[in-house]
Amino acid sequence: MPDRAGRVLPSIHQAPLPLDRLILTDKPDAEAVPMDVLFVGGGPAGLAGAIALAQLIKADQEAGGDLGEVQIGVLEKAGALGEHSLSGAVVNQIAMRALFPELNDKDFPFRGPVTHERVHFLTENRAFRMPTPPTMKNHGFHIASICEIVRWLGEKAEALGVNIFTGFPAASLLTEGTRVTGVRTTPSGLSRTGEQGSGYTPPTDITAQITVLSEGTRGTLSQAYLEWQKISSDNPQIFALGVKEIWETLKPLDAVVHTLGWPVPKDCFGGSFMYPLTRNQIALGIVVGLDNKRTTDDIHEMLQRIKLHPLFREILESGEMVEWGAKTIPEGGFYALPKRRHGDGVMLVGDAAGFVEVASLKGIHYAMQSGMFAARTAFDALKKKDTSAATLKEYDAMVDGSFIASDLYHRRNMRVAFQERNYYLTCLKVGLMNLSNGALFGGKIKSHTDAEVVREVVPPAPFTPDGKLTFSKLDAVFKSGNATRDDIPSHLIVGPDITPEVAELYAHMCPAGVYERDGDRLVVSPANCIDCKATDVLGPRWTPREGGSGPKYRQM
Repeated sequence: MPDRAGRVLPSIHQAPLPLDRLILTDKPDAEAVPMDVLFVGGGPAGLAGAIALAQLIKADQEAGGDLGEVQIGVLEKAGALGEHSLSGAVVNQIAMRALFPELNDKDFPFRGPVTHERVHFLTENRAFRMPTPPTMKNHGFHIASICEIVRWLGEKAEALGVNIFTGFPAASLLTEGTRVTGVRTTPSGLSRTGEQGSGYTPPTDITAQITVLSEGTRGTLSQAYLEWQKISSDNPQIFALGVKEIWETLKPLDAVVHTLGWPVPKDCFGGSFMYPLTRNQIALGIVVGLDNKRTTDDIHEMLQRIKLHPLFREILESGEMVEWGAKTIPEGGFYALPKRRHGDGVMLVGDAAGFVEVASLKGIHYAMQSGMFAARTAFDALKKKDTSAATLKEYDAMVDGSFIASDLYHRRNMRVAFQERNYYLTCLKVGLMNLSNGALFGGKIKSHTDAEVVREVVPPAPFTPDGKLTFSKLDAVFKSGNATRDDIPSHLIVGPDITPEVAELYAHMCPAGVYERDGDRLVVSPANCIDCKATDVLGPRWTPREGGSGPKYRQM
């Protein structure tokens, strides 16, 4: 269906996934680095999986097992662990306890327990306190920085002998028949035109008996594998974009705060959060579905506007914004899970597989637990000397029999219901789903991808950041620590027929100012990209680029 007058359909302007670049049949290089199990992505899923596997191997060796030495690798595209990690985050510590049963909650890298919480419905100038929905009750959980959790997990992994390779994005899957045999990394030191500079480093092939794709949200290799193997799901995956800031404040916050309503339009799904990290530091952010309805819906700008609300302004205006970031979140839930998350020599874990439960705003413990299930499956496969899909299918059985699948099933329609048109009726239905633990209105609601939602062409509402409480996208990107080379080759594949209206959509979709409408043309600044992947959902395709590019988050 083409664009119609006054409307834009993002899907017809999006380039296809470049499978020929992402799925390789080449033989591994003669100097390939051999690993037994390789986790592609050094977030909570990959690191928890690597730790769990190292623990199993250590126990096997101590018991006189015959497995012998096993090389475990974790490949991370950021220059250091945690630099590309971003979450709210209020953490359910169930997976952390399972991974480290000898430790107590006070030993984990958390900022503090949730002691008070509030939910508000906002209008532009007022806040109305609401009862906390059952899915959003967080007593007993802990506030944390995912960056700090990832760095801590990295130390634990290295202490167990795990090989951690930072600054090495995986550009392609190495394959033989239907088997994944490893990955090829991106080169570095290329000029904007692709020529080799003085600091050029060629790609590296890393082979593995088992490759675990723990890339996080909208993983490029995960998408490529699912498309290559024609693995479907009952519904397509859909995404939200979260934009977050860390503030140093003079006025303390005494509770975990969530809001619904303004400035998120009624026909968009989303809300905000404000969490106390320390007495004088808070995290705040907004998360809004990318199935929004207008070309000028701008989630970064929504976060700037919400800081002008008295509920937020009272806390923030005496403080200073010290860090900013953004990332996408898979929101499709149970029916968007791939029907198979394993294959010959490969498994998909964490956000890459869609293990996020939107109603409770949780994903970290699902990511860690899925990584641990992949570790158990990999260990058993190595013991059997059989890493085929027939053996690795036990991973899916573990996930499907766990709290991951049951939690997602009970909240299976609470997000996709908001793709229906009647907002108030949907709110009523979702409330009944919540009260009945998913039993009411439990039949599958048909969904569609974010790029298939028609956008109305609407002029933007005027907004001028003041540079103190509210910030432009370029000012915000500076606070992300982004230090990408200006002359790096573009990692973004722009699709066909980019009209002025499509350029406007991209400019507002991207929180980092990568896209700009200049008259009737689209201007792209790839170095601004912070790898949030919103572009890959609605616009130009994101592909892996030179290691160490992107943000350098410290406390996100």
